[in-house]
This record gives sequence, C-alpha cells and structure tokens, in this order.
Amino acid sequence: MSASYAIGIDIGGTKVLGGLVDEGGRIVHRARRDTPDRSKSPRVVEDTIVSVVDELRAHAADPGGHVSGEVSAVGIGAAGFVGADMATVVFAPHLSWRNEPLRDALTHRVGLPIVVDNDANAAAWAEWRFGAARGETHLVMITLGTGIGGGLLIDGALHRGKFGIAAEFGHMQVVPDGHRCECGNRGCWEQYASGNALVREARSMIAAQSPVAADLAVRAQEAGGLTGPLITEAAKAGDPTARELLAEVGHWLGVGIANIAAALDPGRFVIGGGVSAAGELLIEPARDTFRRKLTGRGYRPEALVVAAALGNDAGLIGAADLARSTTR
Repeated sequence: MSASYAIGIDIGGTKVLGGLVDEGGRIVHRARRDTPDRSKSPRVVEDTIVSVVDELRAHAADPGGHVSGEVSAVGIGAAGFVGADMATVVFAPHLSWRNEPLRDALTHRVGLPIVVDNDANAAAWAEWRFGAARGETHLVMITLGTGIGGGLLIDGALHRGKFGIAAEFGHMQVVPDGHRCECGNRGCWEQYASGNALVREARSMIAAQSPVAADLAVRAQEAGGLTGPLITEAAKAGDPTARELLAEVGHWLGVGIANIAAALDPGRFVIGGGVSAAGELLIEPARDTFRRKLTGRGYRPEALVVAAALGNDAGLIGAADLARSTTR
C-alpha cells in the first residue's frame, strides 16, 4: 500500500523551501530554491514554486525509492497578506505580489488541490499539531526571519480575521516615526525584532569602526558578508557584541509580545523562524522584557514564552498539513 503525502511550500524573503510531508508531520524529502529577486515578475516566483513541487512529486512517485506514495495536495505558506479566500496574496512586503491570484495561477500548472495561507499561520498550525503548542487552547506564533510573521490559533482553529489578514503583528507600530518599513509605514515592530534588524544594527557598528565590533567585522569579512546566522554563530561562540545585539532584538521581541498579551491574553507564545536559532540568547531577554512590560504584571497569569520545536520546518509542515486537512 502506497503512502499518502502532502507537499508543503514555505516562501520567505530569501528562500523557497519545500517538503514532502507524511500524515504524522514528518518530512521525508526536501527541496530548496533561492527566492527570485523582488523586482522579478510574479510568474518567475510561480516558476520557482512549480520547480520545487515537480521535484518533490518525482520523489514521491519513484517506486524504487524509500518514499513511494501519492501526493494529495499542495499547501503554500506565503510571507505576506493572504486573503480570506486562501487563494490570493493581497500584499507581500518582500516579494512582488500585489493582489496575486496565486492559487488559480498555479492550479492548472500543478494539477493538484492547492491551499494558500500566510506562512506564520502555517507555522502556528504545525506547532499546535506536532510541536511546542500541542494541547494549548490559546496560541500566538511569532516567526522571526527577514521580517516578523504572526499566527493566532484558538480552540483548534486559526483566526485569520474578516479579510484574512489577522495577526500581522510585525507591522504594529512600536516606535513612532521610527525606521522606515518595507510595508510603507515607520516604526513597525519588525524593524526592531527581526533578522533584518539584527543585521542592520551589526552593520552600523562595523561601519562606525567601533572597536567592540572588530571581531564581528573579521568574521563577516572571512565569511564574505554579514548575515543573521553569522551573528548568531558568533554569539554562541561567546562574542560579547553579537550577544548584545541578540539581546537587543530580544528586548524588542519582549516589548511586542507584552503588547499582544494585553490585547489577546494567550496561554503560550511560540517563537520560531530563522532568528530563533539563537535559542535562549534571544528568548531569555524577551522573557525578561515581557515580564517587565506586561500590563497588570504581578497580578495576572503570564503566558509561557517558548522556542518552536519544529524550527524552520514549521512553515512547510503546517502548509502541507493544512492543505491535507482542508482538501480532504
């Protein structure tokens, strides 16, 4: 008897990740492509998605392989605002999509049922089904990557809002007239608590030739560029400046989740995305600030703040499982 799989696609600001996912949430094969430059047409991004899907379907259909089976559906988690129809990407700050009918554009090319959702919604679903939020009735998912994504799950249901664009926490204003955001506004949370923010602050210290950033500058030169993972690696190795930079991002993370707790009162915050690879170097400063900024602190229960269990895989696992459950 052949196995049943769904394909999950996670589209971020820098990469397209794909996975062949079984019914237990396990990834049995992976594919990856770089995200096309944002100046490229939506068709180029679609071509990239189709390429990933084709690769994964070929592995599923290989009767001589270890993962032989049928693919029932494709779930796409997009880093952007996805309409309530779970088909249209209304706006993607880091890509060229504007009211893009992504599901319809891909359906005839892929030949399988397709579900489109926000990537953080997909990650929230995965962590609730298979990861760090199993059994939680009120979950807020925060994904820290190029920007900040958010997902809200209550009593086993994702809450997308009337227009499908709920939980875009990354675009809450936390600093009036602060840094310009790619969404068009200023002072958005993701300008202070994301991978882009981490790299921007490190780059500014290096550009100012700050002696405390000298070791980080050498690392960046040897690696051929400054990236968030490089800063995280330096912090884990004990670099004090890298640790300070991560703690600052953690501080702003705590500010944001305290605001969310005041509005939504969840039982658990799950912190995922690429930046969360820093672990407690990021999350402990976030917890400290959360406790200090929480409205009614000392007189109310506090939500747990935990790291995602599924890491960078949460988005594609959740997208696949949502597609499977929605089209079944």
